[in-house]
Amino acid sequence: QVQLVESGGGSVQAGGSLTLSCQASGGTGARGCMAWFRQAPGKEREAVASIDSYGTTAHADAVSGRFSVSRDAPKNIVYLQMNSLKPEDTAMYYCAAAKTWYMEAIQAFGVNMEGHFYWGQGTQVTVSS
Repeated sequence: QVQLVESGGGSVQAGGSLTLSCQASGGTGARGCMAWFRQAPGKEREAVASIDSYGTTAHADAVSGRFSVSRDAPKNIVYLQMNSLKPEDTAMYYCAAAKTWYMEAIQAFGVNMEGHFYWGQGTQVTVSS
């Protein structure tokens, strides 16, 4: 089992930037498929970005070109660099580690995938206009 701890959330004005970090420990650490999800009040949790064991990345259309996922494998850390933030990016952001490490990045965006991941506790991102 993988344990995940997110950090880096906070409040920022529209157009600003934040970098979220996710420290993984136990199991396969951050070496398998890792993903960032978010959940805004009253909305379902949605995949934002993912990176698989091959280093292939995938990003949601809503964040493409603004967010970037990366990994520091030796340190078992996954990052989400968020630029040009918008008020609609306001949400709780969750780091997730696939239970099957060979999951491909794009699969994190599938339907009903929550049960296929280990989850962190989340970090709040608030973007004001």
